[in-house]
Amino acid sequence: MTATDGPRLQESRRPSAGTGAASPLLDVGQAAAHLGVTEPFIRRLVLERRVRYYKVGKYVRFHARDLDAFVEAGRREPMEVRVPLPRRARSVTTRAPAGPENAR
Repeated sequence: MTATDGPRLQESRRPSAGTGAASPLLDVGQAAAHLGVTEPFIRRLVLERRVRYYKVGKYVRFHARDLDAFVEAGRREPMEVRVPLPRRARSVTTRAPAGPENAR
């Protein structure tokens, strides 16, 4: 083992940054891009265990299908809302206050 072998060994331990069929797992940045949110939001979801994730050593990884399931779980169907019609404004006649200056 020479001094030049050190960096190559360290690089081989890093997770692959490539995407495609060889790497179905997404890292935090890719998961954030997949959902259209920020990385801190993804990390909060992991911290609160609101989304399924996988630990690969010290790294957190996600399957796209698990992220899609998370989104689907938050789906809310529209419901029929009956909005009450506004009441007709009553015509209010104003009377002058009863007082000594208005008395006859």
